[in-house]
Amino acid sequence: MLSEIAFYGALETGLIYGLVAFGIYISFRVLDFPDLTVDGSFPLGAAVSAVLIIHGWNPWIATGAAVLAGMAAGSVTALLNVKLKILNLLASILTMIALYSVNLRVMGRPNVALLSEQTVLTPWYDLGLAYHQVPVVLFLIVVLVALFLLWRFMKSETGLAMRATGANPRMARAQGIATGGMIVLGVALSNGLVGLAGALFAQSQGAADVTMGVGVIVIGLASLIGGEALITPNTVIRALLACVVGAIIYRLAIAFALNADVLGLQAQDLNLITAVLVTLAIVLPGVRNSVVSKFTRKKA
Repeated sequence: MLSEIAFYGALETGLIYGLVAFGIYISFRVLDFPDLTVDGSFPLGAAVSAVLIIHGWNPWIATGAAVLAGMAAGSVTALLNVKLKILNLLASILTMIALYSVNLRVMGRPNVALLSEQTVLTPWYDLGLAYHQVPVVLFLIVVLVALFLLWRFMKSETGLAMRATGANPRMARAQGIATGGMIVLGVALSNGLVGLAGALFAQSQGAADVTMGVGVIVIGLASLIGGEALITPNTVIRALLACVVGAIIYRLAIAFALNADVLGLQAQDLNLITAVLVTLAIVLPGVRNSVVSKFTRKKA
């Protein structure tokens, strides 16, 4: 069984990766743009926020700067694709590789500690909540605000134009939509959300590290696919809820697996557990649909 601290820790990390899943939803599902930039924009958000905080900036302003940095990284990927006609996947890989050096430049060293600094979490510890509950409460508020704003954006004229760009670019262009601009905006927005997640992660963990983005794309995809297996994403709000639910369940599953003595798993097995969970998330919906269709045919 999970301890209370481990449970809240899984919720905390799950909510942060819910923001990553939002970003991946925009790029993969809305725009049909496979984007690996997130492995670089996640630590970029962490690096920018950490460096600004240790230089005396307000933590919320530093977090906002991290969002802008993530958006800038996403814009570079999109412009490589739209203007230079580089394949979207390759463009994102190029940006991701470049961001490793950028992150080192931003921090000046491989990692930056925030243990003695004021963060967005600091004022919340005075509310009387348990220490391990504070990040969950704050991050839940941030995720709900992001979910609401994304839902409203996707229902707007610009959001509908972006969705049309991903669904059928040729038709969208015929309707007068600047598809290139929509791709730049969408990928920038996606990586802005990932930069926000990186900034919050660094402040909750007390450090920013240049390697903290390794595997973030896999975690985000696991959250997205797992959530869609549980909540059918036939509307925008359901798709966004699926991102959050999938991220939380993914982190809880990881925590349970690592804390289950009978399984004998250790921290170094994390990538193996992730691969198994992603495989199950991809396969199970098809198996479920097959069983339901067979049952329906027998009943008919």
